[in-house]
Amino acid sequence: MSVLCYNKGCGQRFDPENNPEDGCTHHPGVPVFHDALKGWSCCKRRTTDFSDFLSIVGCTKGPHNKEKPPEPAKPDVTEKKDGEDQKTKFNEFIISAPIPQEAIRRPSPDEPMVRLQHKVSTSLKQALEKLKLSENAAEEKEEDSDEIKIGTCCKNGGCTKSFDGPASDADVCSYHPGFPIFHEGMKYWSCCKRKTSDFNTFLSQEGCTKGTHLWRKKDAGKKVVPCRFDWHQTGSQVIISIYAKNAVPELCYVDANSTILNIRVIFEGEKEFEQKFSLWGVIDVSKSVVNMMAAKIEVAMKKSEAMSWARLDLPPPVIPPKESEEKKEEEDSEEEEEDD
Repeated sequence: MSVLCYNKGCGQRFDPENNPEDGCTHHPGVPVFHDALKGWSCCKRRTTDFSDFLSIVGCTKGPHNKEKPPEPAKPDVTEKKDGEDQKTKFNEFIISAPIPQEAIRRPSPDEPMVRLQHKVSTSLKQALEKLKLSENAAEEKEEDSDEIKIGTCCKNGGCTKSFDGPASDADVCSYHPGFPIFHEGMKYWSCCKRKTSDFNTFLSQEGCTKGTHLWRKKDAGKKVVPCRFDWHQTGSQVIISIYAKNAVPELCYVDANSTILNIRVIFEGEKEFEQKFSLWGVIDVSKSVVNMMAAKIEVAMKKSEAMSWARLDLPPPVIPPKESEEKKEEEDSEEEEEDD
């Protein structure tokens, strides 16, 4: 009859009548958990993931052990109640695998969203004050002179003409309504896609659209742009760093519930960055905060459980091929109905 091996890191069953000297691969040391790193005292390998820790192969070979480790000394005995046996609390030497993430009840993503408190650093306040002074000075200078100066270049993309008096307003402007794209060594405009590898050739491409010249740049409002961000974690927090300079505190916000995070950042005057995360783990919204600095914004989220996150956000759900085809057919039929 097979019995359980109590060597740490083994946990297999074996036949006591057939127990070779090198049949068991185990750890003679003890588990070591320090600064979010997990490992065994007998070998050097360390990991931040608990599942990886459980899968660390033993560093020592020997025979299997059927002797159960002795229980530690009994704690102080409390008064015994009628009909109850006194129970001894002890620490298990065999480490169980963690509960799978899917088995843990995850809060609903439809929970009410809460706006996180934000703290503005002194460096950001000073940078915004300087920026405001320079903008005010520029506005005053522009108000002083509404005239278009001779030699002012047309603001339309791709147009090389300059203002040479009122007669210039009658000229036809050849310009590119799109935006320039530089990708894998090729340069072109999004509106006509005439690709070239030479920068001078790109600059000399004649506009694909005819219109009137634009001598003053229009206020385009907020421009949605991509923004670099990354994340790291400690034992108790997950921190997202968004590298946006001179963010405007009054216009920025981070809304969150236990598993969803919505970020909106207005920075450098007219740039806007938005991002939504379906978080891998669960956070405590009441203990999470946004720290705003001159060069970046940090969203410090308090973990509900002191566990290592495998990633920042959940991967998108995988749609089975059959469902994907059905969904495409439904979309095609909807488009046909709209055309009719």
